[in-house]
Amino acid sequence: MASLSAPKVLLGLGLVFVIGYVAADLVFSDDQYLLKLKQERKQKNEQFRGHRTSPLPEELHENFDSLRYYAPQAIWRISAELQRLPPGDTISLPLTQGGADKYTRYARVTFDWQSHKQTLTLLRRVSKTDPTLFVPFTDHTNGHGSYGGGRYLDVEMPSENDRQIILDFNRTYNPYCAYGGNFSCPMPPKENWLTIDVPAGEKSYKE
Repeated sequence: MASLSAPKVLLGLGLVFVIGYVAADLVFSDDQYLLKLKQERKQKNEQFRGHRTSPLPEELHENFDSLRYYAPQAIWRISAELQRLPPGDTISLPLTQGGADKYTRYARVTFDWQSHKQTLTLLRRVSKTDPTLFVPFTDHTNGHGSYGGGRYLDVEMPSENDRQIILDFNRTYNPYCAYGGNFSCPMPPKENWLTIDVPAGEKSYKE
């Protein structure tokens, strides 16, 4: 009987190894990507420690250590279908302290997450020289791990012939309002309220 069970044991160990390898690959397969992400987060921490550049109230600078993040995962670098919108379609985003900022709707993207179709609108800031598109959004982690007011994502401007675009939720970040202070931040529009959890990117500043 021992000789018959040995192959099963080896097979089981092999499956464990393969599953472990696949799980690790989801997180650690791109060393250059992870290194760049780590450097970006380090630079942001340094910015937050600085007195002139930090959005933190001054009394919190001395004890500031690091922002909190979900572990990077390849599954949150999502390829979404891109649909450009007619030029001149504008939207006003209410600000947290009153008033509103105007943006242009540039495109709409869709992706499937665990059989749930999700839609986001990519916005163009007033500055025509800004090389990125702005994506303010909410998801079901808000108030349960991530900042309750929603988070932001910047997306590279697609080329003229692109029909897909990468949404890298590992680079999701908080609005300055999440850290206190006298900031007025644009709130995510209803069309960008996701119906899923997005445990990626920056967590809430405080537990």
